[in-house]
Amino acid sequence: MDHTAEGHEPVVREEEAIQHPLGVYFKIWILLFVLSAMSYAVDYYQVQGYMRWFLILFFMVLKAGLIIAVFMHMVWERLAMVYFILLPPVLLLTLVAIGSLEADWTFFQRGVYFLKELIIVAPTAPHH
Repeated sequence: MDHTAEGHEPVVREEEAIQHPLGVYFKIWILLFVLSAMSYAVDYYQVQGYMRWFLILFFMVLKAGLIIAVFMHMVWERLAMVYFILLPPVLLLTLVAIGSLEADWTFFQRGVYFLKELIIVAPTAPHH
């Protein structure tokens, strides 16, 4: 905010005075309610397996994205600010995914190594 020299009355710039219509917030709130109902429907209809986890995580990401975009005003921020806030978690999730892949590979390799040791060392059954 700028202050005038004589009266110290605040002067609000045009970009600071933007008021978002309440209808946007109500529509997003209803959409969040619908997405939550769909998430609960996954449990109600007893969806199992990978489809269950995919749907739960999908609805979770959609709801989180809507909350961040609208209620935290990310939609109306500059692109640099959006990158500044969203890029570190994306990089962290990427590193976690790489670590998970490496852990699976290491677990597989250990299984192959120890299985090979068991096959070589295993005594043969005597023939009668």
